[in-house]
Amino acid sequence: MVKKTAQGGLFLALALVASYVEMLIPIQIGIPGVKIGLANGVIMVLLYMAGAKEAYAISVARILLSGFLFGNLMMILYSMAGGMLSLTLMILLKKIGGFSPIGVSVAGGVSHNVGQLVVAILVLETGRLIYYFPVLLLSGTTAGVLIGIVVGEIIKRLPKN
Repeated sequence: MVKKTAQGGLFLALALVASYVEMLIPIQIGIPGVKIGLANGVIMVLLYMAGAKEAYAISVARILLSGFLFGNLMMILYSMAGGMLSLTLMILLKKIGGFSPIGVSVAGGVSHNVGQLVVAILVLETGRLIYYFPVLLLSGTTAGVLIGIVVGEIIKRLPKN
């Protein structure tokens, strides 16, 4: 129990640092919400190491804490929608099997953007935001590949227990 608590605290701290670092990286492509997904990489490593329950708990805690520390209520809403959809899909693909960490990460990156886009359409009450989807699809795929490569290499080097 102590080991799990310490591991959870470590991953939460890593995910919060990743969220903060990501906020410092200026990505200016004219569409809000485009990010690399560093915190998603931390959550993916946790998913492969400890499982779905732990990944959900740390992901929710990270979204809430980073929102309160670095953002606002709307950021929490968008991040929660994207993060939970993304993590749910990543868990399903990992469980099904046959997907590499890169494939799981790409699905997570794209679905994160889809979750945020759906919430934006509902909150702003306009379907016109769907025009952002091609750029979000490309950015989610690109970020997913990069994060998936890094996570795959980390997983290879971690102890198996």
